[in-house]
Amino acid sequence: MTRPAPEDPRAARTRARLREALLAECAERPLEEVGVAALVRRAGVGRATFYVHYDGLEALAVDACADVVRDAVEALHAWRGRPDPVHAPPALAEFFASLTPHAALYRSLLTPGGGGPLGRVLHRDLRAYSLRERELAGAADAPLVASAVAATFAGVMGDWLHGLLDAAATDIADQVWQLLVALHASR
Repeated sequence: MTRPAPEDPRAARTRARLREALLAECAERPLEEVGVAALVRRAGVGRATFYVHYDGLEALAVDACADVVRDAVEALHAWRGRPDPVHAPPALAEFFASLTPHAALYRSLLTPGGGGPLGRVLHRDLRAYSLRERELAGAADAPLVASAVAATFAGVMGDWLHGLLDAAATDIADQVWQLLVALHASR
């Protein structure tokens, strides 16, 4: 078995600087108004360096927001034993509350209904995790339920970020949790 080559620390630092610069730029203006020139100036790298690492601003934005996907997966699975069917694990409410500082950026990458580039990553990762967990548990219809769980969560998150669902972070966490528990129980 071969191991993947370790990541070049210089490349990792450069990508981190680009991600930080993008988040700072997006705190001041919408993603659609951010230019590569201003971004690379803020990051202290050259334009060519930017394109060595990313195909464009959207690819950088999705990478910069990748933590939100990891956080969502962890928050949804932050319980042990028998889940409370009414109240979400505290990590899920904390997750929704954590979206506020970069909500405008997330809205540009996650459309209502859970689509968009961030929605695709969120759906892919949630589905893979849910499928793995259901298969390990020997649950019936694992692929179907894993797809439903991923689509439900991504859709609710997208709609909530776009203001189509009017609820506080704690309330939306409980509401989506109840949907997901029902999906898992239905099979």
